[in-house]
Amino acid sequence: MVDVELQVARQNASLRVQVEERLRQAIATGKFKPGQRLVERELCEMIGVGRTSVREALRQLEAEGLITSFPHKGPVVSIITYEEAAQLYTVRALLEGFAGQQFAENGTAEDIATLQDAVREFEASAESGVGHRLIAAKNAFYDCLMDGSKNVFVRQMLTSLHNRINLLRMTSMTQPGRLKHSIAEIKEIAEAIQNRNGPRAAAACKHHIDMAAKVALEYLRNNTSG
Repeated sequence: MVDVELQVARQNASLRVQVEERLRQAIATGKFKPGQRLVERELCEMIGVGRTSVREALRQLEAEGLITSFPHKGPVVSIITYEEAAQLYTVRALLEGFAGQQFAENGTAEDIATLQDAVREFEASAESGVGHRLIAAKNAFYDCLMDGSKNVFVRQMLTSLHNRINLLRMTSMTQPGRLKHSIAEIKEIAEAIQNRNGPRAAAACKHHIDMAAKVALEYLRNNTSG
């Protein structure tokens, strides 16, 4: 039998994960915009790490669809077309509706309490303005939703979709009036789950995604039409 070395350097792995997360945040908050070229040397200087960590992180983000590499140009922040965005939101609405219903039916009291905390944090972060805290709070809410569903495959698929949706999330949340409606929709989801009303939770999740999709798709239509 071949003796395969499976030990990994924990410090290096942790550093790579941190670099990935920094780049995800930069893309999600619009610091790096769709179509923008990502230069390794500049990223190393901004993040304060070596090229190996940056290259590994870029490869992971490319696998997630956040980055696209082109010959003779290198990695750029991916651009989502109107058609791709419509498909993403359609699938996401289905999966999150199912996750919401499963949470209402299978989530523990502790899961529900954690979800309520996430809702309060999202509302508080919204008052502080759109930025890193708001994105983190929204992601925390969705993490709670996926955990409460008790379905590992739903989590895997939704995580992949959320990574792509992050390219559009700031677009939808920063449109006039959207954030106020988003808070109300999330509260509706949490209330349905707390009341153990599966069908209502599913409907609330789907409504939330449909409204976000409407705003994001309208933005894409108006800004890519010519």
